[in-house]
Formats: sequence, C-alpha cells, structure tokens
Amino acid sequence: MGAPTTKERKKSRKGIPRELIYEMRYGKPIYYRDYGKVLSGEKTLEEVIGSSKLQWWIIGIILQFLYRTLDAKRYTIATNEAGFQWAPRTWKNLDIAIFEREKILKEGLNEKYAQTPPKVVIEIDTKADLRKYGDFMNYAREKVQDLLDAGVEKIIWYTTFDKKVMVAEKGKRWFITDWDEDVEIIDGINFNLGRELKRSIEGGSTCAES
Repeated sequence: MGAPTTKERKKSRKGIPRELIYEMRYGKPIYYRDYGKVLSGEKTLEEVIGSSKLQWWIIGIILQFLYRTLDAKRYTIATNEAGFQWAPRTWKNLDIAIFEREKILKEGLNEKYAQTPPKVVIEIDTKADLRKYGDFMNYAREKVQDLLDAGVEKIIWYTTFDKKVMVAEKGKRWFITDWDEDVEIIDGINFNLGRELKRSIEGGSTCAES
C-alpha cells in the first residue's frame, strides 16, 4: 500500500480522517485508540499515535539487541510501525519486523507497504481502539492469527500493563509467560526483556553479553 491519496487523506468512507485509521482488515478500519477525542478536539492526532516513554524505551532495547545479534547479510529489521499488506484493503502496522534481506530487496524498495511476510514480528502493546473487541486479548488473537495466516512465522508480543509476553509460532502452540523469561527470537537467539530492561535502567547499557 502506498501513501494515501489526497482524497483518502480528507475522509474515510465513514467521515473519519484517513490519518486516524490504525490498520485495515478486509476493508474494515481499525482506528487509533481515543480517535473520538481527536474528532471532538480533546486530543491532537500526535497524542493518539505517539508511543509512551516505556514503549519506545523497550523498542530501543530490542532494536539494539537485534542489531548486535542478527546476521545483517541474511536479515533486515523494519520498525516505526512498518506497514505490511498481504491482501486487498488489508494491512497491519508492525512495531518491529525481521525480514529476510534477499526477499524484501527482491520485492523492491519503494513507497508501498511490504507484501513479503516477515519471518518474525515483535509487538509492544497496541495503539488500536479496542472497544469493538472487548479487550486487548481479543484484538491480539485476531491480529496474530491474521499475521500467521499471511505467512509470518512467529509473533512475539510484549505487554507493559502486566509484564507478559505472548509467543505465537506457526504450527506450534501459543503461550504466554512473564517477560523476564528467555524467549527465542530467531535462529536460537534468545532475548530476556525483563533482564535487559533492568540493565538499561540501572547500568545505562543494554544487551550485555551473558
């Protein structure tokens, strides 16, 4: 998916600005949390699409680890809500995605969303409006299953409100554990968010050698 057209930017089909759509699922928009407060003037667009300090700190820790440990000749890392589109009028924003370098380069670097499934997706919380889902887990299960069906091999989802991590892998059982447990990201590379977060706060450095 490319950049929105001028017409799309003005209004979605429901009269809500295109910028307030967080994701699209088979033609049905999923809006940013608190999008209604933007419409009423209580909040700005930047307030609802921005990440909290804890969220961007965690993303930074994970990225530092990945840049240190992944084979850069084999993999490339996408971040900053990387767009992934696998079907018409269907796309998701990804906090961190690990792509096979050769495949994503073969697709071509342009202004469109990636159509090649990443090997691994790492999420931290969500900015989606959850009212129609009832709670976070209903939304997360739907997004995870969509990504697995689209060809993603593994999704790792950290939640700051309960310090948990959900791991879903194609062909294997999903599980939830504490985020201070080791989780394999890819190729036998393990990551422990709780430990690395503590190190980053107390010692001023992250991802030290074990």
